[in-house]
Amino acid sequence: MRPPAGKRALDVTASLTALVLLAPLLGLLALWVRLDSPGPVLFCQTRLGRKGVPFALYKFRSMVVRESIDQYREAVVEAGRDPRITRAGRWLRVTSLDELPQLWNVLRGEMSLVGPRPLLPEQQAAVPVHLNRRFMVLPGLTGLAQVRGRRGLAWPDQLAADCDYVDAQSLWRDLVILLATVRVVFAAQGVYGGAGSNWRAYLPGEAARRDNEEVPDA
Repeated sequence: MRPPAGKRALDVTASLTALVLLAPLLGLLALWVRLDSPGPVLFCQTRLGRKGVPFALYKFRSMVVRESIDQYREAVVEAGRDPRITRAGRWLRVTSLDELPQLWNVLRGEMSLVGPRPLLPEQQAAVPVHLNRRFMVLPGLTGLAQVRGRRGLAWPDQLAADCDYVDAQSLWRDLVILLATVRVVFAAQGVYGGAGSNWRAYLPGEAARRDNEEVPDA
């Protein structure tokens, strides 16, 4: 699926301008992360891009350094009380400033300013086949699901919003979503997941496994 005319030009111009103008802020945030807790400034994670192609996504590190991370078994973060989150990380997450390094991903052409948020490789199994068209476009720094509720949306609603965006792309709609994102971020809406937002519950066989665990032996 071809992007709207002018979308890549907007991505390059806006991301490059933002990286230049925000350089002092990025430097201060990097220093804060480094001094707040031991570990690297940036957190690099494999995500799925257009057509499911993996790429390295960058964020300011918001959690304490751990030897290994099992995304299948990770606890869902609730209300910022998670002890794994650093002091700097709590503020970075609420303000979404931890996402700013992804402007580099946008400039490199791995992401767009607007599009479905890039999924983890293990999350792909929780996407129904009829919603796989969300992978037909570049993932975004923000998207329709983010302005509709971010992590407060149930997983199926997040995917549905992604597909709504894919089905009706336009440069004008991108601009509207970008403006709406500013409002959502300042209001700190949907920073933490709702009861139905955990993608692990939608993995194949997960419902059957839970049912078997809940039924006591005869």
